[in-house]
Amino acid sequence: MKQLEIAIGIIRNAQGEIFITQRAADAHMANKLEFPGGKIEVDETPEQALVRELQEETGITANEFTLFDKLSYEFPDRHVTLWFYIVKSWEGDPWGKEGQPGQWIAQNALVATDFPPANEPIISKLQQH
Repeated sequence: MKQLEIAIGIIRNAQGEIFITQRAADAHMANKLEFPGGKIEVDETPEQALVRELQEETGITANEFTLFDKLSYEFPDRHVTLWFYIVKSWEGDPWGKEGQPGQWIAQNALVATDFPPANEPIISKLQQH
């Protein structure tokens, strides 16, 4: 079974909105909403992967971020460990740099079923903050 480690950025602005992207139609969990991020490479820390992935996917440079939660999830074909970071400060304006749609959504308006199932505990936790 595939083992994946993923660094994920919850990019939150001063208005309490979070930048969300949409997964590609041909990707695992197609068309679901997601927090930007990606695989942690062998020679990277989760923090280094977060900064690199956010640059690649959204065009921003994350300056200030803190670990929000870490969880593991079992899919039928893969086991993933997800490192979720709240990104509080960055340079640039986030956008869908890889062609994916992106939008700002109020944190309290996030709907867990719009995201892959592994994100549901994070959405619930965000609703309480």
